[in-house]
Amino acid sequence: MTVVPQPDVSVIIGAYEAMPYLVECLASVEAQSIDPARLEVIAVDDGSTDGTGEYLEEFAARAPMRVTVIRQENSGGPSGPRNVGLGKAAGRYVFFLDADDRLGPEALERMVAMADENGTDVVLGKVEGINRTPPKSMWGKTLGRTDVFSSNIKFTLSAQKLFRRDLLDKHGMRFDESLFTGEDALFTMEAYLRADGVSVLADYPCYYLVGRDDGKHVTKSGSYTLRFDSARALMKLIADMVPAGDKRDLLMVRPFVITLLPQFGPKFLKDSEKVRRHKLELAKPLMDAYWTPGVARRLKVHERLRLHLVALQRADLLLDVVEFVKAKKQAAALLEKRGTRVYLAYPHFRSKTAGIPDDIYLAAPREARAVHGYREAAANSFLRRALRKARRMLPTKDFKAAAA
Repeated sequence: MTVVPQPDVSVIIGAYEAMPYLVECLASVEAQSIDPARLEVIAVDDGSTDGTGEYLEEFAARAPMRVTVIRQENSGGPSGPRNVGLGKAAGRYVFFLDADDRLGPEALERMVAMADENGTDVVLGKVEGINRTPPKSMWGKTLGRTDVFSSNIKFTLSAQKLFRRDLLDKHGMRFDESLFTGEDALFTMEAYLRADGVSVLADYPCYYLVGRDDGKHVTKSGSYTLRFDSARALMKLIADMVPAGDKRDLLMVRPFVITLLPQFGPKFLKDSEKVRRHKLELAKPLMDAYWTPGVARRLKVHERLRLHLVALQRADLLLDVVEFVKAKKQAAALLEKRGTRVYLAYPHFRSKTAGIPDDIYLAAPREARAVHGYREAAANSFLRRALRKARRMLPTKDFKAAAA
């Protein structure tokens, strides 16, 4: 009896109407520098009618590595095929590759080595875009071991990462098939939170995100209600897994800014009155449950202001702010308290009728530094004095609760 060695990595490809992009995708798998014996491919054709399934079978017949092709009825989204592939995977690690995209030649070898060297459960390989804009803020430097609180990895929650299969199996992790957008964000955030360390490989382009000429990207299509479903699911996951306080607020920035806020951007101006009202109704329970001063202070002024008005359900004031932001106008900066405070005068600043608190317009140090005359050291000193005063006035346990 021949014993087939366990592969190091299972590449899972969910494919639907993926031609001709699939050709280069599979060529990039075949060109991997890792020994083909260390690799298996599990490809799931999700009911394609354009020759995708036939091409996968042709590839399986000639490829140097083990290839399993599964053909099924269309499931309606990417989660089903990924879950089917995950159920068949035998590798120590799994990597989810979209059929439109491609790998850098040494991607899998480098990512597996990174995980093995550092004992980490998730590896992010640098992403570059071809006719698409990839996430950028997390590729500053290679990190052997980090976590979701100490880095910018929360801003890349796509599934195209290397995951230790034991982690996924231990926690029964699968993609949520009830979500039609943002399902990968939910899966990846849970993996980050459960992982024993995350590695970032920033000095080699591992993944090429390819923009389709026909524009058929799941993330670009779908009703606005799907975005609220996605935001709701991600916020609930974060709240369920991270206790209230600084760490939770830090992670909540992601769904508020990336998923929720765009619903109240330039498109909001074109929405009908009915859609505007519906968006505010959908946002209300999320704002009530998860919008905190800790999240608000981490945002830019125009982001904080818009979400504050969403929380108040003030579409009338919100429209003025969105118009201002869309026009790319520069908000006037007002320095107070000897240059230690910078207020950005977006619409309705110090309007008695609007009644929006000054703090909503107060720039955090990162944004304030761009203003000539800002005195950050003095601002920090002011903050320290305020904290010392608060500490003297509150019992210790109350102060700790307030600081959290």
